Amino acid sequence: MNIKVLGIDLAKSVFQICALDNENQVVTNVQVRRARFLSRLSEYPKGTLVAMEACATCHYWARQCEKMGFEVKIIPTQHVKPLTHTQKNDANDAVAIAEAAFRPRVKRVSVKTLEQQDLKAWLCIRERTKANKLALGNQIRAIAAEYGVIFSVKEGALVHELPLALESTENELTDSVRELLSVLLDEFEQYEEKLDYLTTKTTAMIKNIEHYKYLVSIPGFGPIVSAHFLAEVGDGLQFSNGRGASAWVGITPKVTGTGGKNRTGSITKQGSCTLRKQLIHGARSVVRVAEKHDDPLSKWVADLVARRGNNVATVALANKLMRIAWKVLTTHEKFDANKACAV
Repeated sequence: MNIKVLGIDLAKSVFQICALDNENQVVTNVQVRRARFLSRLSEYPKGTLVAMEACATCHYWARQCEKMGFEVKIIPTQHVKPLTHTQKNDANDAVAIAEAAFRPRVKRVSVKTLEQQDLKAWLCIRERTKANKLALGNQIRAIAAEYGVIFSVKEGALVHELPLALESTENELTDSVRELLSVLLDEFEQYEEKLDYLTTKTTAMIKNIEHYKYLVSIPGFGPIVSAHFLAEVGDGLQFSNGRGASAWVGITPKVTGTGGKNRTGSITKQGSCTLRKQLIHGARSVVRVAEKHDDPLSKWVADLVARRGNNVATVALANKLMRIAWKVLTTHEKFDANKACAV
């Protein structure tokens, strides 16, 4: 069977398999139930390119296809949509996926390992718990403020100040609201305990990964930032250079131009917003103490802060840290400030 590529449109129960030959003609375009997907796939020659869209469960099916001897290419969704041309259905989507596999500027999504997916799962639950804790804390502050009770904004202040407010007889909190705030305080403390557990577990997991020792040597890269980096980037070999990695995470300037006139704007904000946020948090911690150090990177940061301000310097440093992280990850060398800011 002369098959060039198999375009797979994944779904929950029904998959669509489109086979193109060497002349880009559709050989078959059939619908297969989930239970029969792998058996139907085994009818095609091993080594055939299997293309699928980046979506839920794509990494699982990509690993299964690789075990069967197929070459797998996961394609970002935004590169598939323009090729559907006509009405949207499973058959047209499968053809579009197969055609997108050979577009020259389409970058494939690297297949996540089980280790990466474990780490990603724990980090997702940690981020959700953190967001829920923040939302609950804001709700408690808003309810108490309606009765004239204001808490300081310092981290941990709510747990210490709310019990005192509940016991005080000098504020206007009613018995009903005191009972409600007491229930909310218990829920808030449960979120804190869960968040501490998730952070401890994630930190323990990341320390067992070989690449961690290289990432943690970079300023601004602690266990959480390193965990997000490894969960999203992996070994980094899917990028040809550090700039490609930083452009992928959306932390490079947006460039628009026509007629030979180019204009640079704000960052693109493409890719993983969570990883980008963590990189900026890490960069902000470096900027805060840059004036206290005299290494080349700190001097570079201090000079940039003096010229452009803290916010611009923080984002620029996050961009630089992303490139540095890709370099130390792919070369298996620890961070060297002299190389990072060599004149």
